[in-house]
Amino acid sequence: MFREMRRKDKQISEEASIAILENGIYGVLSTIGEDGYPYGVQVNYIYKNGKIYFHSSAANGHKRANIQYCDKVCFTVTEGVEVLADSFNTRFESAIVFGRINEVAAMKQVILEDIIDKYSAEYKNAGLKYIGAAADKTTVYEISIEAINGKAKH
Repeated sequence: MFREMRRKDKQISEEASIAILENGIYGVLSTIGEDGYPYGVQVNYIYKNGKIYFHSSAANGHKRANIQYCDKVCFTVTEGVEVLADSFNTRFESAIVFGRINEVAAMKQVILEDIIDKYSAEYKNAGLKYIGAAADKTTVYEISIEAINGKAKH
């Protein structure tokens, strides 16, 4: 169902790909809209129990409309980027996930707290207040991974 990577010499293991997901700062979520166009947007996220979680506004924007239209997504995390100008190349490591996305209301508080722990642990108390004030305006999504590939140029 999913294509194999063409450049096998750049492919990294599933374990290395998961490490990139665990340590990445942000990912790019790509969705498909009713108009057939792809839409990619940067999101802060966590990787937990083999799934990817992120929060978003509950307002009806581009991302939400696309997710409601089609639950198939691609999620990409890239680390260690360095332009190698003298060799016309770039050093990087990336993980590319294909999966299905859905809203997860039952885990909302836990996921939002985990996001605070990842990005703002030193401001946990303020983060908890922020979550409390914005909870009804926030949606949490879960990506169930169907395929993962990793690629690196060292």
